Amino acid sequence: MKVVSPGHEILFPLDGEEILRRVELAGRSCYKSEDRIIPDSAPGFVQRIVQAGHHSVIEHACVTVRFVCDRGISHELVRHRLASFSQESTRYANYSREKFGREITVVKPAFWEEGSEAYTLWLEAMQKAEACYMELLEKGAAPGQARAVLPNSLKTEVVMTCNIREWRHVLDVRCSRTAHMQMREIMLPLLQDLHDRIPELFNDIYERHVGSGTPPSQ
Repeated sequence: MKVVSPGHEILFPLDGEEILRRVELAGRSCYKSEDRIIPDSAPGFVQRIVQAGHHSVIEHACVTVRFVCDRGISHELVRHRLASFSQESTRYANYSREKFGREITVVKPAFWEEGSEAYTLWLEAMQKAEACYMELLEKGAAPGQARAVLPNSLKTEVVMTCNIREWRHVLDVRCSRTAHMQMREIMLPLLQDLHDRIPELFNDIYERHVGSGTPPSQ
């Protein structure tokens, strides 16, 4: 059995300057001020659009992210409506196969210290689930049947695509201190990443959840 940490990866090249130019061009169509587009006009224009709450304009840009998280967190993640999701399927993935290392992979819980009594109990439960899963497969169960014994801590990969407006909503909700600790564990680093690349579109959310002193890794 393998234990891994959660994380994210922004898929496909993300050119922050191109996104700002795209949003500016779309937004200036509303005011017919395309003639005011100059090489460095996009950042300021986009900041003003965001501050004014004219968020429909930022729907013209999308970002795709691959998350590594546990199944419990993925169940929360896919509840967001204005997004597209593709997720690792336990119906078709057979973890007894060589390409999976003939083992299951689970995500280390953020709330228990390694070596603590709670962590040890969790680890024992994961190992027992793996043993039962493998035994069911050996006895002829299909992966879609044997998965019934797999735990919420099972590692899954979720590819999520949505426009910038929806990402702002997702990050604002999921980086909040009231969000689940394991959700914040993947969303705060993503917010940091997107803010580093396109600060004009995420400054306010960053200041609300990270700029106040909340470490991005928690």
